[in-house]
Amino acid sequence: MQRASKSGSKTSPAKTKVTAGVTPHIVSPDDRAAVGKKLREKVPREWHGAWKGFKHRPDPIDILRKSDAGRMKELVPIRYGRMLESPFAFYRGSAGLMASDLSRTPNTGLIVQACGDCHLMNFGGFATPERNIIFDINDFDETSPAPWEWDVKRLVASIVLAARSIGLSDANGRDCAVTTARSYRERMREFSEMDPLRVWYANISAEEFIEGAPKDIKKRIRRRIEKATSGSGSELDFPKLAGSVAGQIRITDQPPLIYHPEDVHVPETWAELKNVLQAYRETLADDRRMLLDRYRLVDVAIKVVGVGSVGRRCSIALLMSDANNPLFLQFKEAGESVLEPYAGKSMYKHHGQRVVMGQRLMQPASDIFLGWVTGLTGKQLYVRQLRDAKIKPLVETFNAELLSLYGVACGWVLARAHAKVSELSLTISGYLGASSDEFDEAMGRFAVAYADQAEHDYAALKAAVRKGKITVYREA
Repeated sequence: MQRASKSGSKTSPAKTKVTAGVTPHIVSPDDRAAVGKKLREKVPREWHGAWKGFKHRPDPIDILRKSDAGRMKELVPIRYGRMLESPFAFYRGSAGLMASDLSRTPNTGLIVQACGDCHLMNFGGFATPERNIIFDINDFDETSPAPWEWDVKRLVASIVLAARSIGLSDANGRDCAVTTARSYRERMREFSEMDPLRVWYANISAEEFIEGAPKDIKKRIRRRIEKATSGSGSELDFPKLAGSVAGQIRITDQPPLIYHPEDVHVPETWAELKNVLQAYRETLADDRRMLLDRYRLVDVAIKVVGVGSVGRRCSIALLMSDANNPLFLQFKEAGESVLEPYAGKSMYKHHGQRVVMGQRLMQPASDIFLGWVTGLTGKQLYVRQLRDAKIKPLVETFNAELLSLYGVACGWVLARAHAKVSELSLTISGYLGASSDEFDEAMGRFAVAYADQAEHDYAALKAAVRKGKITVYREA
């Protein structure tokens, strides 16, 4: 890599590639922060704002189609149908494409446990085991160690795309992206100065999240929280997803999004499914095993979920207690993280375990039924409750003020997630700086530029569909 010349000029960011690595063990906190500050000479913060593509960039459609490998072929058209809804929906389904792009951008070489698919729809409210509602990251399918900047860049670009999707100007979107990056920088500094246990226990409660919202928004959010916590997630889902069929409790078929495999209740298959449930049980702590044992398996069906996940094996299992209270578990396929080809392989050979351990590392509290198992077809799966008082953002109802507030919360919890188990928080904070907004502004520039790239790639997908290269299924 070229260094700055004596005259002070620096190399072009497009020609700069920093190899990911780990800083040497530094005893003093001041020394750790100094390492980060020194790193600015090697990777100026302004460089993070550049995005102009690069020579020989892979065809985005080729990358998308490669990611179809191993998916259920009959469901792949649904994936592309969902991605065609808007550039924002396309972005949500193309984490692998952005990972490829990010691998060509400057990075500091400071590795954290990264989310890997850090767009704003993968944040939201959910219930802790203590039944408190907190705001945090809630999707970890792509989690793996990677440069911290990659999560921030994916987040801020999603902010601009979301702004465009609701009719806000790029000036509004850019300002919200800058505010998000500023929140990350300021919170990272706070967490870097905290005792590790305080960082571990830190979280954003629902009340902290809505504190700065307008009065009408506060009322709306509180109503959603009340509805989400009026019963368990399974109790709320049961009338929508299940009912009585020939005197038996069964998941209701809603093809092509929910349906039963033909042989699911054949005795041999049913016995194998029970064995899978028992193998998953072994990944739980003893107290969670005892709780699971109070439920019996009554039905299993395939369920299509998400945007980027469509086509991956995903099943829902309905279990009932002796008093016929429901528990829905989701068994979801976990493949190689989109980050691994560029940031290195996960230390976990089982990708279900990779997801579970990454989630436990990044979240302040996780689903009590979080575990992993290998399914009947040999696919690696992770397991969690289907929904448990989850509250997703209604981006379509946002205005500029609420999008900015939401971005602040996302930046906050992302900084906490990166700082939770990393000794690099001081180094990252030293690099970002206490008062300079240079990185924040760079993220604003990057967010707009990469949103343009996502829209260009979205147009390429539409063209591929028109030419018959990709088949789509558009849901009602």
